[in-house]
Amino acid sequence: MVTSVMQKGSGGSRRKRRGGRSRPMAEINVTPFVDVMLVLLIIFMVAAPLMTVGVPVELPKTAAGALPSDAEEPLTVTITADGRVMIQTTEANLPELVTKLRAIAAERESAKVYLRADGAVAYAQVVQVMGALNAGGFNDIGLVTDTGGPELNADISGN
Repeated sequence: MVTSVMQKGSGGSRRKRRGGRSRPMAEINVTPFVDVMLVLLIIFMVAAPLMTVGVPVELPKTAAGALPSDAEEPLTVTITADGRVMIQTTEANLPELVTKLRAIAAERESAKVYLRADGAVAYAQVVQVMGALNAGGFNDIGLVTDTGGPELNADISGN
């Protein structure tokens, strides 16, 4: 004779474990992870514009558009109004500029450099720094200007 032992209200073959413990959850809860990532994204979006080079210069204004950005942080060389040359935020003397630029170029993937020059700096000094950049291994030089300058709309017919 076959008898089956079933507890009343146990729901058939599903039995509760002793001590009132439930089974461990086998799914990963990603909600806290997503929350943390969204907060970090917002922090970086706010902080990224503040991490640009902090050497104050009065840039000349032009009507040129912005250059496309790269994945690597661009190298910025700045010529201040008093003639000092800065690589990012570090001051560099003109005689040792080519040596420093060669060392930097050896560590970088991109040969792109942005040159910022105060509007009061003589053109001759800007060209000297551009020559040093070229000799240092940077042949893709972008000149940084402010927008809102005069637009030179020349008529093709010369009128």
